[in-house]
Amino acid sequence: MTEQLSIYLHKFKTLNRGFNKNLGRAPHKPILLLSILELISKGEIHSNRIFITPELLLSFKHNWDKLVYSQHIANFALPFFHLRSESFWSLHTKSDMELIVNTSKSIKSFKSLNDAIDFAEIDENLFLFLLNPPSRILFEAALLDEYFPDSKVNYASNQLNSEEVKIEHQILNENKIEYQSNLKKLKATLNGDDYVEELFIRGGLFKRTIPKIYNYSCCISGMKIASKQNAQMVDACHIVPFSISNDDTITNGLSLSPNLHRALDRGLITIHQDYTVRVSPTIRENDSVFSLSQFNGKKIILPQKTTWHPSAESLDWHNREVFAV
Repeated sequence: MTEQLSIYLHKFKTLNRGFNKNLGRAPHKPILLLSILELISKGEIHSNRIFITPELLLSFKHNWDKLVYSQHIANFALPFFHLRSESFWSLHTKSDMELIVNTSKSIKSFKSLNDAIDFAEIDENLFLFLLNPPSRILFEAALLDEYFPDSKVNYASNQLNSEEVKIEHQILNENKIEYQSNLKKLKATLNGDDYVEELFIRGGLFKRTIPKIYNYSCCISGMKIASKQNAQMVDACHIVPFSISNDDTITNGLSLSPNLHRALDRGLITIHQDYTVRVSPTIRENDSVFSLSQFNGKKIILPQKTTWHPSAESLDWHNREVFAV
Protein backbone atom coordinates (compact mmCIF):
# COMPACT_ATOMS: atom_id res chain seq x y z
CA MET A 1 0.00 0.00 0.00
CA THR A 2 1.42 3.37 -0.99
CA GLU A 3 1.92 6.17 1.53
CA GLN A 4 -0.51 8.43 -0.34
CA LEU A 5 -3.23 5.75 -0.32
CA SER A 6 -2.73 5.29 3.44
CA ILE A 7 -3.10 9.04 3.99
CA TYR A 8 -6.39 9.18 2.08
CA LEU A 9 -7.73 6.10 3.88
CA HIS A 10 -6.91 7.80 7.19
CA LYS A 11 -8.84 10.89 6.06
CA PHE A 12 -11.87 8.70 5.31
CA LYS A 13 -11.63 7.10 8.77
CA THR A 14 -11.33 10.43 10.61
CA LEU A 15 -14.04 12.57 9.01
CA ASN A 16 -15.09 15.72 10.86
CA ARG A 17 -18.63 14.88 11.95
CA GLY A 18 -21.23 16.81 13.90
CA PHE A 19 -22.04 15.58 17.40
CA ASN A 20 -25.35 15.53 19.27
CA LYS A 21 -25.34 14.32 22.89
CA ASN A 22 -28.57 12.39 22.33
CA LEU A 23 -27.85 11.01 18.86
CA GLY A 24 -24.06 10.70 18.76
CA ARG A 25 -21.87 11.42 15.74
CA ALA A 26 -23.63 12.27 12.47
CA PRO A 27 -23.50 9.51 9.81
CA HIS A 28 -24.19 11.83 6.84
CA LYS A 29 -20.68 12.23 5.42
CA PRO A 30 -19.79 8.51 5.27
CA ILE A 31 -23.19 7.74 3.71
CA LEU A 32 -22.59 10.31 0.97
CA LEU A 33 -19.07 9.02 0.31
CA LEU A 34 -20.34 5.44 0.08
CA SER A 35 -22.98 6.63 -2.40
CA ILE A 36 -20.32 8.32 -4.52
CA LEU A 37 -18.24 5.12 -4.50
CA GLU A 38 -21.32 3.19 -5.57
CA LEU A 39 -21.99 5.46 -8.55
CA ILE A 40 -18.32 5.38 -9.57
CA SER A 41 -18.45 1.57 -9.59
CA LYS A 42 -21.58 1.71 -11.80
CA GLY A 43 -19.91 4.12 -14.23
CA GLU A 44 -22.37 6.91 -13.44
CA ILE A 45 -19.65 9.12 -11.97
CA HIS A 46 -16.54 9.26 -14.15
CA SER A 47 -15.08 12.65 -13.24
CA ASN A 48 -13.78 14.17 -10.01
CA ARG A 49 -16.54 16.76 -10.39
CA ILE A 50 -19.46 15.52 -8.31
CA PHE A 51 -22.78 16.94 -9.48
CA ILE A 52 -26.06 16.89 -7.56
CA THR A 53 -28.02 14.26 -9.49
CA PRO A 54 -31.17 12.23 -8.85
CA GLU A 55 -29.05 9.07 -8.92
CA LEU A 56 -26.75 10.35 -6.17
CA LEU A 57 -29.69 11.53 -4.06
CA LEU A 58 -31.45 8.17 -4.48
CA SER A 59 -28.28 6.27 -3.58
CA PHE A 60 -27.84 8.43 -0.47
CA LYS A 61 -31.41 7.71 0.69
CA HIS A 62 -31.08 4.00 -0.09
CA ASN A 63 -27.78 3.59 1.79
CA TRP A 64 -29.15 5.61 4.71
CA ASP A 65 -32.08 3.22 5.05
CA LYS A 66 -29.73 0.21 4.98
CA LEU A 67 -27.02 1.46 7.33
CA VAL A 68 -28.24 4.14 9.74
CA TYR A 69 -29.86 2.90 12.95
CA SER A 70 -29.80 6.20 14.89
CA GLN A 71 -32.54 8.83 14.92
CA HIS A 72 -30.58 11.26 12.74
CA ILE A 73 -32.55 12.79 9.85
CA ALA A 74 -31.45 11.86 6.32
CA ASN A 75 -30.53 15.29 4.98
CA PHE A 76 -28.53 15.08 1.71
CA ALA A 77 -27.66 18.80 1.68
CA LEU A 78 -25.75 18.63 4.98
CA PRO A 79 -22.87 16.31 3.95
CA PHE A 80 -22.62 17.72 0.42
CA PHE A 81 -22.10 21.15 2.00
CA HIS A 82 -20.09 20.23 5.10
CA LEU A 83 -17.63 17.92 3.35
CA ARG A 84 -15.92 21.17 2.40
CA SER A 85 -14.30 20.96 5.85
CA GLU A 86 -12.35 17.95 4.54
CA SER A 87 -9.14 18.68 2.62
CA PHE A 88 -10.14 16.51 -0.35
CA TRP A 89 -13.52 18.21 -1.09
CA SER A 90 -14.27 21.68 -2.47
CA LEU A 91 -17.48 23.38 -3.57
CA HIS A 92 -17.92 25.39 -6.77
CA THR A 93 -20.85 27.79 -6.92
CA LYS A 94 -22.79 28.77 -10.01
CA SER A 95 -21.89 32.18 -11.41
CA ASP A 96 -23.47 35.09 -9.52
CA MET A 97 -24.97 32.68 -6.95
CA GLU A 98 -24.36 32.80 -3.21
CA LEU A 99 -24.79 30.00 -0.71
CA ILE A 100 -27.61 30.72 1.73
CA VAL A 101 -26.70 29.45 5.21
CA ASN A 102 -28.61 29.59 8.47
CA THR A 103 -27.51 31.16 11.75
CA SER A 104 -25.41 28.10 12.63
CA LYS A 105 -23.56 28.46 9.29
CA SER A 106 -25.10 25.32 7.85
CA ILE A 107 -26.84 25.01 4.50
CA LYS A 108 -30.44 26.22 4.69
CA SER A 109 -32.10 23.60 2.48
CA PHE A 110 -31.70 21.22 -0.47
CA LYS A 111 -33.14 23.95 -2.71
CA SER A 112 -30.52 26.42 -1.48
CA LEU A 113 -27.78 23.88 -2.17
CA ASN A 114 -29.04 22.97 -5.64
CA ASP A 115 -29.69 26.58 -6.63
CA ALA A 116 -26.21 27.76 -5.67
CA ILE A 117 -23.83 24.82 -6.18
CA ASP A 118 -22.59 23.85 -9.63
CA PHE A 119 -20.55 20.87 -8.43
CA ALA A 120 -18.22 19.61 -5.75
CA GLU A 121 -14.69 18.59 -6.64
CA ILE A 122 -12.73 15.69 -5.18
CA ASP A 123 -8.94 15.90 -5.02
CA GLU A 124 -7.64 14.50 -8.33
CA ASN A 125 -5.16 12.09 -6.76
CA LEU A 126 -7.83 10.69 -4.45
CA PHE A 127 -10.23 10.30 -7.36
CA LEU A 128 -7.67 8.20 -9.26
CA PHE A 129 -7.68 5.80 -6.30
CA LEU A 130 -11.49 5.75 -6.27
CA LEU A 131 -11.57 4.88 -9.98
CA ASN A 132 -9.36 1.85 -9.38
CA PRO A 133 -11.52 -1.14 -8.25
CA PRO A 134 -9.03 -2.71 -5.78
CA SER A 135 -8.33 0.58 -3.98
CA ARG A 136 -12.02 1.59 -4.16
CA ILE A 137 -12.86 -1.58 -2.22
CA LEU A 138 -10.42 -0.47 0.49
CA PHE A 139 -12.17 2.90 0.83
CA GLU A 140 -15.57 1.22 0.95
CA ALA A 141 -14.42 -1.20 3.64
CA ALA A 142 -12.84 1.64 5.63
CA LEU A 143 -16.12 3.58 5.71
CA LEU A 144 -18.23 0.54 6.58
CA ASP A 145 -15.88 -0.77 9.27
CA GLU A 146 -15.32 2.61 10.89
CA TYR A 147 -18.83 4.05 10.88
CA PHE A 148 -21.30 1.18 10.38
CA PRO A 149 -19.82 -1.95 12.03
CA ASP A 150 -23.23 -3.17 13.23
CA SER A 151 -25.15 -2.63 9.99
CA LYS A 152 -22.54 -3.14 7.26
CA VAL A 153 -23.94 -6.60 6.58
CA ASN A 154 -26.94 -4.83 4.99
CA TYR A 155 -24.78 -2.99 2.46
CA ALA A 156 -24.43 -4.15 -1.14
CA SER A 157 -23.35 -1.62 -3.76
CA ASN A 158 -24.98 -3.56 -6.59
CA GLN A 159 -28.43 -3.79 -4.98
CA LEU A 160 -31.44 -2.57 -6.92
CA ASN A 161 -32.77 0.65 -5.46
CA SER A 162 -36.41 -0.13 -4.72
CA GLU A 163 -37.42 3.54 -4.58
CA GLU A 164 -35.88 4.21 -7.99
CA VAL A 165 -37.65 1.16 -9.46
CA LYS A 166 -40.97 2.29 -7.97
CA ILE A 167 -40.76 5.84 -9.36
CA GLU A 168 -39.67 4.62 -12.81
CA HIS A 169 -42.65 2.26 -12.82
CA GLN A 170 -44.99 5.15 -12.01
CA ILE A 171 -43.49 7.34 -14.76
CA LEU A 172 -43.79 4.53 -17.30
CA ASN A 173 -47.15 3.06 -16.39
CA GLU A 174 -49.39 5.45 -14.48
CA ASN A 175 -51.85 7.75 -16.17
CA LYS A 176 -51.84 11.47 -15.41
CA ILE A 177 -54.62 11.30 -12.80
CA GLU A 178 -52.93 8.48 -10.86
CA TYR A 179 -49.58 10.27 -10.95
CA GLN A 180 -51.02 13.59 -9.81
CA SER A 181 -52.90 11.83 -7.00
CA ASN A 182 -49.68 10.19 -5.76
CA LEU A 183 -47.91 13.57 -5.78
CA LYS A 184 -50.70 15.12 -3.71
CA LYS A 185 -50.35 12.34 -1.14
CA LEU A 186 -46.60 12.84 -0.99
CA LYS A 187 -46.95 16.59 -0.57
CA ALA A 188 -49.32 16.03 2.34
CA THR A 189 -46.94 13.66 4.14
CA LEU A 190 -43.48 15.14 3.41
CA ASN A 191 -42.00 18.33 4.80
CA GLY A 192 -41.22 21.09 2.33
CA ASP A 193 -37.56 20.25 1.70
CA ASP A 194 -38.22 16.50 1.38
CA TYR A 195 -40.93 17.25 -1.19
CA VAL A 196 -38.49 19.43 -3.18
CA GLU A 197 -36.06 16.48 -3.17
CA GLU A 198 -38.84 14.16 -4.33
CA LEU A 199 -39.70 16.43 -7.28
CA PHE A 200 -35.99 16.71 -8.15
CA ILE A 201 -35.65 12.92 -8.24
CA ARG A 202 -38.81 12.41 -10.28
CA GLY A 203 -37.88 15.14 -12.75
CA GLY A 204 -34.44 13.61 -13.20
CA LEU A 205 -35.84 10.12 -13.80
CA PHE A 206 -38.31 11.59 -16.33
CA LYS A 207 -35.36 13.19 -18.16
CA ARG A 208 -33.55 9.85 -18.16
CA THR A 209 -36.51 7.67 -19.14
CA ILE A 210 -37.95 9.67 -22.06
CA PRO A 211 -34.84 9.48 -24.29
CA LYS A 212 -34.51 5.78 -23.45
CA ILE A 213 -37.97 4.82 -24.75
CA TYR A 214 -37.32 6.87 -27.90
CA ASN A 215 -34.07 4.93 -28.44
CA TYR A 216 -32.05 8.07 -27.59
CA SER A 217 -33.27 9.71 -30.81
CA CYS A 218 -34.99 13.00 -31.54
CA CYS A 219 -38.57 12.02 -32.40
CA ILE A 220 -38.78 14.72 -35.11
CA SER A 221 -35.37 14.84 -36.81
CA GLY A 222 -34.25 11.29 -35.98
CA MET A 223 -30.90 12.62 -34.71
CA LYS A 224 -29.05 10.07 -32.57
CA ILE A 225 -25.50 10.58 -31.31
CA ALA A 226 -23.63 8.18 -29.05
CA SER A 227 -20.25 8.80 -27.45
CA LYS A 228 -17.85 7.09 -25.07
CA GLN A 229 -18.36 10.05 -22.71
CA ASN A 230 -22.04 9.05 -22.33
CA ALA A 231 -23.05 12.58 -23.38
CA GLN A 232 -26.80 13.05 -23.73
CA MET A 233 -27.63 14.80 -27.02
CA VAL A 234 -31.43 14.66 -26.89
CA ASP A 235 -33.66 16.28 -24.29
CA ALA A 236 -36.69 15.01 -22.43
CA CYS A 237 -39.34 17.62 -23.13
CA HIS A 238 -42.60 18.11 -21.22
CA ILE A 239 -45.47 18.80 -23.64
CA VAL A 240 -47.42 20.50 -20.86
CA PRO A 241 -44.86 22.06 -18.46
CA PHE A 242 -44.61 20.32 -15.11
CA SER A 243 -45.30 23.62 -13.34
CA ILE A 244 -48.76 23.54 -14.91
CA SER A 245 -49.48 19.83 -15.17
CA ASN A 246 -47.66 18.14 -12.25
CA ASP A 247 -47.30 15.35 -14.81
CA ASP A 248 -44.02 13.47 -15.25
CA THR A 249 -45.62 10.49 -16.97
CA ILE A 250 -44.34 9.16 -20.28
CA THR A 251 -47.35 10.39 -22.28
CA ASN A 252 -46.53 14.00 -21.37
CA GLY A 253 -43.04 13.69 -22.79
CA LEU A 254 -41.15 13.89 -26.08
CA SER A 255 -37.52 13.22 -26.96
CA LEU A 256 -36.16 16.20 -28.91
CA SER A 257 -32.86 17.69 -30.02
CA PRO A 258 -32.13 20.94 -28.10
CA ASN A 259 -33.09 23.26 -30.98
CA LEU A 260 -36.42 21.51 -31.56
CA HIS A 261 -37.06 21.39 -27.81
CA ARG A 262 -36.66 25.16 -27.73
CA ALA A 263 -38.87 25.57 -30.80
CA LEU A 264 -41.64 23.50 -29.18
CA ASP A 265 -41.41 25.46 -25.91
CA ARG A 266 -41.69 28.74 -27.81
CA GLY A 267 -44.60 27.61 -29.96
CA LEU A 268 -42.67 27.68 -33.23
CA ILE A 269 -43.68 24.05 -33.82
CA THR A 270 -46.41 21.79 -32.47
CA ILE A 271 -47.55 18.20 -32.96
CA HIS A 272 -51.09 17.31 -33.93
CA GLN A 273 -53.05 14.43 -32.46
CA ASP A 274 -52.19 12.37 -35.57
CA TYR A 275 -48.51 12.85 -34.58
CA THR A 276 -47.63 15.11 -37.50
CA VAL A 277 -45.49 18.20 -37.03
CA ARG A 278 -46.87 21.62 -37.82
CA VAL A 279 -44.55 24.62 -38.18
CA SER A 280 -45.83 28.05 -37.18
CA PRO A 281 -46.74 30.31 -40.10
CA THR A 282 -45.25 33.22 -38.14
CA ILE A 283 -41.63 32.20 -38.65
CA ARG A 284 -39.26 33.47 -41.32
CA GLU A 285 -36.06 31.52 -41.93
CA ASN A 286 -33.33 31.06 -44.50
CA ASP A 287 -32.89 27.87 -46.50
CA SER A 288 -30.55 25.61 -44.52
CA VAL A 289 -30.22 22.04 -43.29
CA PHE A 290 -31.35 23.31 -39.87
CA SER A 291 -34.61 24.90 -41.02
CA LEU A 292 -37.82 24.12 -39.14
CA SER A 293 -39.90 24.18 -42.32
CA GLN A 294 -38.42 20.88 -43.53
CA PHE A 295 -40.35 19.08 -40.75
CA ASN A 296 -43.78 20.52 -41.57
CA GLY A 297 -46.21 17.62 -42.05
CA LYS A 298 -43.68 15.00 -40.95
CA LYS A 299 -44.81 12.14 -38.70
CA ILE A 300 -42.83 11.85 -35.51
CA ILE A 301 -41.03 8.67 -34.44
CA LEU A 302 -43.07 6.97 -31.71
CA PRO A 303 -42.07 4.67 -28.83
CA GLN A 304 -42.60 0.95 -29.33
CA LYS A 305 -45.50 0.65 -26.87
CA THR A 306 -48.76 2.36 -27.80
CA THR A 307 -49.37 3.20 -24.14
CA TRP A 308 -46.21 5.34 -24.22
CA HIS A 309 -47.33 7.51 -27.14
CA PRO A 310 -47.85 11.24 -26.43
CA SER A 311 -51.35 11.84 -25.10
CA ALA A 312 -53.93 13.55 -27.29
CA GLU A 313 -54.88 15.72 -24.29
CA SER A 314 -51.35 17.06 -23.85
CA LEU A 315 -50.86 17.65 -27.58
CA ASP A 316 -54.20 19.44 -27.81
CA TRP A 317 -53.20 21.71 -24.91
CA HIS A 318 -49.96 22.64 -26.69
CA ASN A 319 -51.83 23.31 -29.96
CA ARG A 320 -54.22 25.69 -28.17
CA GLU A 321 -52.07 27.35 -25.53
CA VAL A 322 -48.54 27.55 -26.94
CA PHE A 323 -48.47 27.19 -30.74
CA ALA A 324 -48.08 30.53 -32.54
CA VAL A 325 -50.67 30.85 -35.32
